[in-house]
Amino acid sequence: MLQGLYDWTMRLGASRHAVWALAVVAFVESSFFPVPPDILLIPMILAARNMAWRLAAVCTVASVVGGYFGYFIGFALFETIGEPVIAFYGMEHAFTAFTEKYNEFGAWIVFTFGVTPFPYKVVTIASGVTQLDPVVFGITSAAARGLRFFLVAALIWYFGPPIRAFVERYLGWVALAFVVLLIGGFVLIKFVF
Repeated sequence: MLQGLYDWTMRLGASRHAVWALAVVAFVESSFFPVPPDILLIPMILAARNMAWRLAAVCTVASVVGGYFGYFIGFALFETIGEPVIAFYGMEHAFTAFTEKYNEFGAWIVFTFGVTPFPYKVVTIASGVTQLDPVVFGITSAAARGLRFFLVAALIWYFGPPIRAFVERYLGWVALAFVVLLIGGFVLIKFVF
């Protein structure tokens, strides 16, 4: 099953629909979807290294636009949509503490968590709830998400063939490590915040 998903992603990365699929995933991940776009970005660059920079740019732009949708959820729809998203992640208490000093360090928070594997939609919704300056939010989001996705693209582009061989040889272990890191990130967030 895992090999089939990997093969599908590699085919998608080389298909004419690759850019649109990546854009959709990057958009929804920034506002409500739990899976980061790196899961598509990495194999797509491995499948089509000549598109690395274009894919990173699409991922960045779609993520920032999706971030503004998350901001809108926090600003206008928090009670109906935002609170259930926060509850889904079990972060109600952490969210309350997080928003108390949010605007004081808002730009740094957006930048820091925009680069890390922290669920970015929490930051975008918090920015809307606390009404962080939308211009500051946009500039900081673009810088953070761009840094993250272009760094991933640069590493995969530069080390492409050896990384692809490694991933294909140890796909199960790579997937397991990714899942452990993802779950570990959520657990860390829950206990730290």
